[in-house]
Amino acid sequence: MNSTSGTPTITTIPVSGMTCAGCSGRIQKTLESTPGVETANVNLMTGSATVSYDPATVTPQGLVEVIRGTGYGAELPAPESSAEAQIEAQERARHEEIRELMRKLAVSLVAAVLVTVIGKPHYLLLGVTLPVVGWAGRHFYTRAWAAFRHHTADMNTLIAVGTGAAFLYSLTVTLAGDWLARQGIEPQVYYEAVVWIIALILLGNLLEARAKSRTSGAIRRLVGLRPTSATVVRANVEQVIPIGQLRPDDVVVVRPGERIPADGVVIEGRSYVDESMLTGEPVPVAKGPADVIIAGTFNRNGALQFRVQRVGQDTLLAQIVRLVQQAQGSKAPIQRLADRISAVFVPVVLSIGIATFIVWFDLGPAPAYLHALVAAVTVLIIACPCAMGLAVPTAVMVSTGRGAELGVLIKGGEVLERSEGIDTVVFDKTGTLTEGRPAVQAIQPVDRTNGYDERRLLQLAASVERLSEHPLGEAILSEASRRGLELEEVTEFESRTGQGVVGSVNGRRVAVGSFSLMRPLGLEPGSFGTAAERLTDGSNTSVYVAVDGAPAGLIAVSDPIKSTSPRAIAGLKQLGIRAVMLTGDARRSAESVGRAVNVDQVVAELTPDRKVEEVRRIQAEGRVVAMVGDGLNDAPALAQADVGIAMGTGTDVAMEAGGITLMRGDPLGVASAIRLARRTMRVIRQNLFWAFIYNVLGIPVAAGVLYPAFGLRLTPEMAAAAMAVSSVSVVANSLRLRRA
Repeated sequence: MNSTSGTPTITTIPVSGMTCAGCSGRIQKTLESTPGVETANVNLMTGSATVSYDPATVTPQGLVEVIRGTGYGAELPAPESSAEAQIEAQERARHEEIRELMRKLAVSLVAAVLVTVIGKPHYLLLGVTLPVVGWAGRHFYTRAWAAFRHHTADMNTLIAVGTGAAFLYSLTVTLAGDWLARQGIEPQVYYEAVVWIIALILLGNLLEARAKSRTSGAIRRLVGLRPTSATVVRANVEQVIPIGQLRPDDVVVVRPGERIPADGVVIEGRSYVDESMLTGEPVPVAKGPADVIIAGTFNRNGALQFRVQRVGQDTLLAQIVRLVQQAQGSKAPIQRLADRISAVFVPVVLSIGIATFIVWFDLGPAPAYLHALVAAVTVLIIACPCAMGLAVPTAVMVSTGRGAELGVLIKGGEVLERSEGIDTVVFDKTGTLTEGRPAVQAIQPVDRTNGYDERRLLQLAASVERLSEHPLGEAILSEASRRGLELEEVTEFESRTGQGVVGSVNGRRVAVGSFSLMRPLGLEPGSFGTAAERLTDGSNTSVYVAVDGAPAGLIAVSDPIKSTSPRAIAGLKQLGIRAVMLTGDARRSAESVGRAVNVDQVVAELTPDRKVEEVRRIQAEGRVVAMVGDGLNDAPALAQADVGIAMGTGTDVAMEAGGITLMRGDPLGVASAIRLARRTMRVIRQNLFWAFIYNVLGIPVAAGVLYPAFGLRLTPEMAAAAMAVSSVSVVANSLRLRRA
């Protein structure tokens, strides 16, 4: 790693031609040794290199040339291209790779059948084999040579050395068979083995490429959510324009059955919008004037007009796509184990291949040199490190994609690995376990005989609160609007800080606020009757209403608990996880909410810095802590926790600080994220286990350890088939996470 003098810049460069962990490792090592590069992460699954570099020392094009110098392809994305355009370009490249593999496989299989059927003469077999070696399998040899020039070795080295040795021996026999026969060497050729090996390896590459393509299905579906055109109103005329021409403040019309093309605010119309692909919530959400709508969501049954706020790369959908891309291109810490093994694996296998040749040559049956050659080639072919290279990134890619479909955005493999060990989840209260929006819970007139029933009491209070900006006043106004009450004219309005508001409504002096506003009027709690005792509990805030100095009634306002919060806590306890609630609210109110949702511990009356201290205290007990919050004041604690989980309905700062974002803003997503992380890590360990076991068992069998006792040997063709099966099985195992 090189130190940099300027502010580092991060770029992602698409890389083509990588086939194993050795390939990505070689590119990464070369990039990291490049002057000006701070860090480099080369991901086999996504086919990309993410590089942090000093622009004063090296340019992006210079990084591209460094990658090309290792023998692999690289191109910078067009500067103006969007994330969606880059993904589409990657998809086109992947489909072209699959088509190319299919063409090469078809030629190789036809050649393999021909050499098997023909048998002789050798010159005819050579003619059939040459197109396979020179075209279909050419990339194995060119990449192996590039690796050799950089003093490294990878999967291509093993294939090239194995098939190359068999081909060169067969070519020598073909060109000088008579001379070899006079020297006592049996003129036997192995064209059939060479062609079948290349065909089977290409088959494995094709199956692997198709399986890898399936792992990116989630991000493809996200990109496909945005429509290609939009209906805008300009100069009072509707016109359909390409989505790229949309601008902020445009007025857009969305009819039933259409997708919403940009983020904005509804200005006219009512409908239900399906947000399931962004939030995982299957129930459509009611939308009307002043409601926010998101690009890519689906308008169900009513026409909407909305004013555009964000377009293109600024939309929430584009941000989600970028987050998923970054997550899928990241590495989990457990990947370091596979990387370390892969770094020494190929040289070790080459050494084992040489040792196998020597042992068979010295101790094997006649003709010893032929048995030695076949055994060495078999070792080289079966020992492909592909499965190890795919074990971790395939699982991370599928898991983060599946999480995005469920409305759980996970910022990469490191977050997944940390999340597996979570044993304590710390929740903020407001907006996390509660709705974060105060609402009227009950209305209690003191005496209905004086004409102040529930509706009249609420109407008077809302009329005065209309001129207030207090959250409790907003709750009262919302309830009046929900009940369809018409507000009355207010004069002589006064706002009394910390107490409430006073105003005249049709000649009556109405006071609305805390009890401290009632005392100067000569009122005592008892004058509001038993309603005061019934409504003033830990979970409610009581708003007193007096008219002309006489008690009129009380309105109970509270921040309601989310309906899913108790189930979310219960789900965590089923996973053996302790739940703690931290809040800045008063202890009585906090403990009431804590009892309702059944958390294990409540810590109240905390400032933001004391929330951080509390998280540190829990971590000092040896616990792995996840912090769940949604507000600006939660950001420090989210950053301090081992895993920060931000509610997608919260602030951008909280979402940035969190390693996981719950797009639905539903605490049930916390347990879902942890279950997904645990299942992903289980799949990763399964992948690594089977990749290692495959080589631990396969290499000795290929070398011939079973031959002395049982007479059993593997052929090079069998080794090629086994190699292909191992890689595909690892990808297939990871794909099971799509059903998580």
